[in-house]
Amino acid sequence: MKQYLDLCQRIVDEGTWINNERTNKRCLTVINADLTYDVANNQFPLVTTRKSFWKSAIAEIIGYMRGYQSAADFRALGTKTWDANANLNEAWLNNPNRKGEDDLGLIYGALGRAFPKPNGGHVDLLQNIVDDLSKGIDNRGEILTFLHPGAFDLGCLRPCMYEHHFSLLGDTLYLNSTQRSCDVPLGLNFNMVQVYVLLALMAQITGNKPGKAYHKIVNAHIYEDQLAPMRDIQLKREPFPAPKLIINPEIKSLKDIETWVTLDDFKVEGYQHHDAIHYPFAV
Repeated sequence: MKQYLDLCQRIVDEGTWINNERTNKRCLTVINADLTYDVANNQFPLVTTRKSFWKSAIAEIIGYMRGYQSAADFRALGTKTWDANANLNEAWLNNPNRKGEDDLGLIYGALGRAFPKPNGGHVDLLQNIVDDLSKGIDNRGEILTFLHPGAFDLGCLRPCMYEHHFSLLGDTLYLNSTQRSCDVPLGLNFNMVQVYVLLALMAQITGNKPGKAYHKIVNAHIYEDQLAPMRDIQLKREPFPAPKLIINPEIKSLKDIETWVTLDDFKVEGYQHHDAIHYPFAV
């Protein structure tokens, strides 16, 4: 929480106003932020200065690991976070590549599970990484990327957290995640949970111990209509101690995640939080 609140305060104190063309809103912006999550000691980075809907964040990362391309699939798993980008994004609605209601196109996990080869076919990046790590192999290139600049027009949104790089030291797994852009009041609350859960799950299904997860944000911002509640409400609240995340130990393979895992397989213990704050969402 201290890392999160320090970043929020830094944006309020030092940020520069930037006009965002995609959302037609101004953002108070800083460049470069680094956060670290101690997965080994189960310091679950869940925001406590407002109520956090952590199940929705976990549903998203599971959907990415499954390669989902439909908002309907995300909804069935337990999150509505992709509804607006699928069905209310004017640019995507007018895109000839959109296949109809709830279609998201080639986004996030859809790329990570089927990254196109130049001459046809595709590479399942996630499966390759799981296979290597399960054998104790780290070739210094265990990178799950959701970024394909040549395919931006095939999806409703460019990926924000676009790369996850796994490193194995002995039997301890580490993760470096990179995010190009972050809506700090809303998005970061989810992204912190997702980086943590991704490392925890990958360590569990590959038979390794989790270490630390390192989360780099390039452009961290607060939208103009989010500034007052952040400055006047959330930053004035005292944080509570970090809760713990309990993951069903029966999740033992990528196939398990693909086929039967639900949000019931995740529990949070000791989560104390302040009241919810309803921040505006920029589509």
